[in-house]
Amino acid sequence: MDKKLLPLDGRFASDLLRIGLPIALQNFVSASVNMIATIMVGRLGATSLAGVGLGNQVYFLLMLFLFGVSTGGGVFTAQYWGKKDLSGVRRTVGLSMAIGVFAALAFAAAAAIAPAALIGLYSRDGEVIALGARYLRISALGYLPLAISSVLGLSMRSVEKVRLPLLATAFSLAVSLFLSWVLIFGKLGAPAMGVEGAAWAGVVARVIECAILGFIARARRYPCIGRLREMADWPGTWVKRYIQVALPVVLNEVTWSVGITLYSVIFARAGTEALAAYSVTNTVSQLAMVIFFGTGNAAAMMIGKKIGEGDRGSAFAYARRFALIAPLLGIGVGALIVPFRLLLPFLFRLEGPVFSQASVMLLVLAGLYPFKVFNFHLVVGVCRAGGDTRFGMFYDLFGVWGLALPLAALGAFAWGFPAWGIYLMTASDDLGKSLLGIWRLRSRRWLHDVT
Repeated sequence: MDKKLLPLDGRFASDLLRIGLPIALQNFVSASVNMIATIMVGRLGATSLAGVGLGNQVYFLLMLFLFGVSTGGGVFTAQYWGKKDLSGVRRTVGLSMAIGVFAALAFAAAAAIAPAALIGLYSRDGEVIALGARYLRISALGYLPLAISSVLGLSMRSVEKVRLPLLATAFSLAVSLFLSWVLIFGKLGAPAMGVEGAAWAGVVARVIECAILGFIARARRYPCIGRLREMADWPGTWVKRYIQVALPVVLNEVTWSVGITLYSVIFARAGTEALAAYSVTNTVSQLAMVIFFGTGNAAAMMIGKKIGEGDRGSAFAYARRFALIAPLLGIGVGALIVPFRLLLPFLFRLEGPVFSQASVMLLVLAGLYPFKVFNFHLVVGVCRAGGDTRFGMFYDLFGVWGLALPLAALGAFAWGFPAWGIYLMTASDDLGKSLLGIWRLRSRRWLHDVT
């Protein structure tokens, strides 16, 4: 047997841990603090929890747009890094940054001008809309620093500088956690601001994270940062190629995220209790995914670097290894979710119906986790690393728009499913598209050198 096709070897395992572990820890810190903040808001009641959950849908849309821009550019950055082409790395980061900043300003303007209208797209509950609008108007102030830090952080990962994003996130979100406790409940002499306190804490965290990343990366002359002239050097033919590769990623993330936010619309129309149960389940799901954000991004870097070096055999072998490892890890994490659901009443102070629905939702999540993790690695770690971004877009959008959304809408509005049944419909896409992903992986049609 070809040793390159063995599940693990020393070099592969070393690179996976060196790159993936800091990314996983960063996402763990972020998701943990977000979960604790959700717990704090949940102490204010289901209405506050639902309002903040809907306010965060706009943040979620922007975050996924930025993730699309960063990972779309990361296809180039990882392969340029494999070639040691620093000018290519810097021009890619510069264009990604410009697009991200423009999007953040557009999102912030919409949230500042018409927050109630945006929340009203998801819910008809007047109290939920009012609370969500108050939260959204303030939290939008953090969109610009969020854009800068998102592009910088993912660019640093592409050139194997993974520790600084971890440290910046840990420090800034620790500040957010402390400020959330102070401002939500009025501790240490501060006024009790409720959902507005949670929003201000998030804004401060984004500003701190952006400042740490920008200052230290510039001071240490990280390879992804250069002079303005280098980062704005965008030849026309190169921009065309960038758009051809990166645009499907951005469209993928935006269209996929719109579909995901429509889940919130469906749950909101099913009732505030259903929406609250879905918000809790989403928070736990994000925390459980932290390992896979690490391994998925590590896959993209490791495979992309091998392609940039011209070693297509190792790139394919790495992809196969991740396809074996990812679902096995998914089974392990899913097994941990099952007992975790018993802690929900103590963490979120949930009422009986909300707890029972969220508890069953988590069982559904645990059962489908291996498929969810495999699909994430195929799109983010394999297809994008190999420049196969159009298939990745089709793969994701087929799952959400072709399977999950229609079934969820039927479950809610035609079949009268309970909240957990609607959630099962939203998760059906991961199961439905996995066979297509296995075929694409084995075909090697995803392997392209975009540089």
